[in-house]
Amino acid sequence: MQIVIGSDHAGFELKQAVVSHLRDQGVEVSDVGPSNGTDSVDYPDFAEQVARGVLSGDARGVLVCGTGIGMSIAANRFQGIRAALVHDRFTAQMAGEHNDANVLVLGGRVLDHTDALAMVSTWMDATFEVRHQRRLDKASRLGPA
Repeated sequence: MQIVIGSDHAGFELKQAVVSHLRDQGVEVSDVGPSNGTDSVDYPDFAEQVARGVLSGDARGVLVCGTGIGMSIAANRFQGIRAALVHDRFTAQMAGEHNDANVLVLGGRVLDHTDALAMVSTWMDATFEVRHQRRLDKASRLGPA
């Protein structure tokens, strides 16, 4: 399993911690940027890169911005992306087990790094419970009237 990860400047430090954490566990990580946290960048650009990376192959994604809100909105614009903004280990577990989230979204300015790394591990270890597929199918058909 590969992880495609991206952030904006506000999520840069947490993104770097997640990259190190995953690589220490032997996970293949593709970091789409940014390469530094000092320059202001636009979160939709990195949400798009991660979403396209997830949709193009056998990868899951992680996105980090200041609160996680912008990244989750941007990523969920892509058909086939189920981006879940999580704030604790329980929501990370449910994102995997109940929602089959293929992108995990974190808030770099609102989460403790140690807690965030635990959330990433929890989400990666979660197994989707197929009994929730009916709801996912319904949610994927929602759209403009």
